Amino acid sequence: HLEGVLDEDTAAEGLHTFGRSALGTEYVYLHLSLPGRELRDISILSGYIHLQKMELSSNKINDLSCISHMPYLVELNASKNELTTYFNFKAPKNLKEVDFSHNQIPKMKDLSAYHSLTKLLLDFNEIEEIRGLEECHSLTQLGLSHNRLAAVRGLQNLPIRILNLSFNQIEKVDGLKSLKTLQRVDLSNNKINSLQGLEEHDLLEVINLEDNQVAELSELKWIEDLPLLRVLNLLKNPLQEKGDYRLLAIFMLLQVTELDLKKVSVEEKVAAVNEEDPPPEVVAAEDHRIQTLNNVRQPQRVLASTLPGFDEPYPMLVLLGPVAGGRRQLSLKICRQFKNFFRFGPCHTTRTAYFGEENRFDYYFISQEEFDKMVNTGKFLVTYKYSGHSYGLGRDTVESIAREGLATCVHLEIEGVRSLKKTHFKPRYVLLVPKDKWKYGEHLRRTGLFSRPEIEEAVSRVDMYLQINQDCPGYFSAVIYTDELDEAFTELTRLVKVYLGL
Repeated sequence: HLEGVLDEDTAAEGLHTFGRSALGTEYVYLHLSLPGRELRDISILSGYIHLQKMELSSNKINDLSCISHMPYLVELNASKNELTTYFNFKAPKNLKEVDFSHNQIPKMKDLSAYHSLTKLLLDFNEIEEIRGLEECHSLTQLGLSHNRLAAVRGLQNLPIRILNLSFNQIEKVDGLKSLKTLQRVDLSNNKINSLQGLEEHDLLEVINLEDNQVAELSELKWIEDLPLLRVLNLLKNPLQEKGDYRLLAIFMLLQVTELDLKKVSVEEKVAAVNEEDPPPEVVAAEDHRIQTLNNVRQPQRVLASTLPGFDEPYPMLVLLGPVAGGRRQLSLKICRQFKNFFRFGPCHTTRTAYFGEENRFDYYFISQEEFDKMVNTGKFLVTYKYSGHSYGLGRDTVESIAREGLATCVHLEIEGVRSLKKTHFKPRYVLLVPKDKWKYGEHLRRTGLFSRPEIEEAVSRVDMYLQINQDCPGYFSAVIYTDELDEAFTELTRLVKVYLGL
């Protein structure tokens, strides 16, 4: 008995699973299992032609040519041996699963004869390039971790579902683009800095990118639209050092249920949305909280708007609607028409004046620094942002009008209205919108004051205003169409007379 040479007695110890041969003509042993036997030479197995499964891991084998005589072999495990080549045998027609991991294979070869192959494991070898798989049209699992790959190539249009390329030298993943059936991919411990190539994988559920060089949160844009993505690992990447990394990542990938080996809770998702893109009501509530807190810290005084009594709310008229849709003209005309009742209260804003606008008459035009200082000293009732600029309705604006015994008329965007509705004031809110959106867009273009994106934004807000009116009956006291300003003014005058009991 030569050391490392397989003989019949040892082979017999490994045989199991007695059953019909592939042709069904006789009963034979179908499986052979001989792991960890220090075997070097298994040439005797050339006579075991009926084997369908062979487990030969943890030996010292470097020659598998005996498999040429096993036409019915389906599964082969030759991991942890001393192979320097692979598939150097005649292809068994139905060979499906092969494990050649933990060997010394330096090169992949043409596997076009092995078209039944579904699983190929080549982890822990010395492979520098993926090749020879072009005809493996059944391959669904490929393992090439712990090799010397520098690039992802040679995988075009394969039906791979599970792919392990961890512990290589890979820098880019664009070679994965055509793998449309990919479900799980392990790319950990490489040198990847961009996720481009992972987009449009609609079946991808799990991505492991631990220990790479992804530095920018913006890289997540490549995977944010993957509908089935549930598990993502980005531990040990530079982007982890960004402040708010986890919340931002959760916000961009709301479909993910596990991030960096930690479950994503419902609370985290809510916090992420409230932080990054809060619902309008959350923004309004937060604004009200800030203005109230900052005001409470200041010396308090009796407010003219609370006199003569609490039973009658201070009369206020708020005109709201999309930009340049008639709010300004109608507020000023109403205040002229009813000058014994109303005074116009200009808001503060950080935007520059449009042509024809006057400081302290249309708005108080101030710097962002001055605006922030007013916020911090509790000077505003409400503030809001629109089109990149800050707007605020000053407490003193309302109080100085109330001291004259007059009601306040202001115009706001919906963002300001939401916040104002949180205060103790009970204004009448009149929505002013155009019916003809095309004509409104043309009007905005003709003014020459707005960029194309600003015009698109303004026109889209017409639908938003009407949607709020439809979804929340009573949210606005009245709706007036402003396509013809004279008609709109007549209707508004009638409304104000009813409001004032005239």
